[in-house]
Amino acid sequence: MREGTGISIRRACRLAGLSRTTLAYEPAPDAENQALQARMIELAQERRRFGYRRIHILLRREGVQANHKRIERLYRQAGLTVRRRRRRERIAFERQPLFLPAGPNEVWSMDFVMDRLDDGRKLKALTIVDDFTKEAVDIALDHGMSSHYVARVLDRAVRFRGKPGAIRTDQGPEFTAQALDQWAYRNGVTLKLIQPGKPTQNGYIESFNGKFRDECLNEHWFSTLAEARAIVSAWRRDYNEARPHSSIGYLTPAEYGARHRSQRDAVQTQEIN
Repeated sequence: MREGTGISIRRACRLAGLSRTTLAYEPAPDAENQALQARMIELAQERRRFGYRRIHILLRREGVQANHKRIERLYRQAGLTVRRRRRRERIAFERQPLFLPAGPNEVWSMDFVMDRLDDGRKLKALTIVDDFTKEAVDIALDHGMSSHYVARVLDRAVRFRGKPGAIRTDQGPEFTAQALDQWAYRNGVTLKLIQPGKPTQNGYIESFNGKFRDECLNEHWFSTLAEARAIVSAWRRDYNEARPHSSIGYLTPAEYGARHRSQRDAVQTQEIN
């Protein structure tokens, strides 16, 4: 209006029905929101695949009182939205239902993940997950692994966690060899082999391996086996004890497992009494 006629600001505001105070108002930055957003950016840089829901969980642990809508708004304003992965084209096949176990140590899943050191040497990781609690039971690393090696890793895991009722694997040579079959027989553990070419039948370990690759292997260049073991061990501890998991109510796997073990122990005590 003023550009077209050259009238004063006061008259233009009166004709437009607008308060001069409203016209001159400039919103002052909210220091609390700025500090909160800065902390969100720090967390997002540390955990690049975390969306606003998991960032919200981590902030609540630090004592921040903010609802999820505010966190989502600040998260989007900071440009922190995680890009969705493009789905690969897959051959259609009939899926076998993957049933959730009823408690800890009922079924473990096991698989291999491949990587390399920065000098090109092969690196092989054996991942073991409790299907119910989502805990990473163990991640063993070496340049190569036989079925005897796998059996020794399981012996070590059993000493700390007890025996699983069953272990689900693919039909790789390390999992179908006589050494692992004998270990399972001695320990009273059932080996559940999925069908060849159907990784969805072992979906819990496939999901875990995706996170392991994205958040650990793809984020580091390993110079030595010892360095790789140290970094992977730290990531596994963080995954179990600090990382909120969406499928278990955004608890950590360790919290979820401890809760159900205490409930089971309480039921057993009542039965004895």
